[in-house]
Amino acid sequence: MAQHSEISFDDPGRHAMAQRCTWISVVVNVFLTAAQVVAGIIAHSQGLIADGLHSLSDLVCDFLVLFAAHHSKDPADDSHPYGHARIETAASFALGAILAATGAGIIWSAGVKLQDLGNLPPVAPLALWTAVIALIAKEGLFRYMLHVGERLRSPMLVANAWHARSDAASSLVVAVGIVGNLMGFAFADSVAAVIVGFMIVRMGVVFSWDALQELIDTGLSAEEVDSIRQVIIDTPGVSSLHELRTRRMAHRSLVDAHVCVDPRVSVSEGHRVAEMTRKRVLDTHASVSDVLVHVDVENDLDHDLNSHNLPDRNALMQQLTPILAGLPEARRVVLHYLNGRVEVEIFLPVDVLADLSAVNRAEREIATRLKDQPLVSALSINYQQSVFPLGSA
Repeated sequence: MAQHSEISFDDPGRHAMAQRCTWISVVVNVFLTAAQVVAGIIAHSQGLIADGLHSLSDLVCDFLVLFAAHHSKDPADDSHPYGHARIETAASFALGAILAATGAGIIWSAGVKLQDLGNLPPVAPLALWTAVIALIAKEGLFRYMLHVGERLRSPMLVANAWHARSDAASSLVVAVGIVGNLMGFAFADSVAAVIVGFMIVRMGVVFSWDALQELIDTGLSAEEVDSIRQVIIDTPGVSSLHELRTRRMAHRSLVDAHVCVDPRVSVSEGHRVAEMTRKRVLDTHASVSDVLVHVDVENDLDHDLNSHNLPDRNALMQQLTPILAGLPEARRVVLHYLNGRVEVEIFLPVDVLADLSAVNRAEREIATRLKDQPLVSALSINYQQSVFPLGSA
């Protein structure tokens, strides 16, 4: 069988496919709920009634999926700057809670009936035929929904598909229980109902737990993080990487990273390295919706606590004024905050070199004054001359 390609997260038909899949599930579950409950009552099958209640819980879950699919596609706004994708996550959590509660109720009811087996009426063959039809319908629904969910890469649809598979398994258990009852084992039908209840509870707990992990910002798997890390490290201009953080948001992922660049490149070049890093991650990892890249000049695992105590440009220039006495006004001053100190680059016009002896004398005096300035680790003086006409062409 040919493999169908995945649907892009930005495909305009994505929402329509999710809705069509869920509405098909709604129609099937409406039919099954009515058939199982009515046949279960007529045929005196507690297991079939339990399976019908399971199908009813599917209906509730389907409407939750429809609600979430409709609202999760809404764009970001002032109240939800990251978008509304986690509505799907909340729906998955609610879906799991409904399943767990439904399963617990079935177990309780079946347990009560098991204490009074002598008064239970025999199960009619109608229950077996209904259970077989339900089994076939639910298995077919599972395969269809899983196919669509995997193409859309939607955890919510995949969860709903496996919910349908749990329904198919429960219908199989119910059919076996009915067969046992028809063979003279009066307890078999009620035992089947208990087993179905435990299956439903387990599936509900799994869904809720997975959704909870996302809601508390659990990171991506180690394999995914290592893959993203390698892409970032291989980006030209990135010298090292630290503080790589990830989290999920429904079917997408968010990434934060601190990258180190050469401390003496320009701000614009450092920004370009960050943008290229972001683009490379987005291009190589389809599930990542956004990457926030913070540019560092050194591995600041202490979050630059040393630089926090250093003076800003205005305060530092005031401290440098007496040190630079004897030199003309600088055209440009570049500061490098590195290793808890400051490196200073001063750019002077080349015409000051006309009096070379005065320049040499001023430089020697500056070197002497710097000994009393512990904040400055190095100071370089550069003489520049414009070689291109300034201004617009």
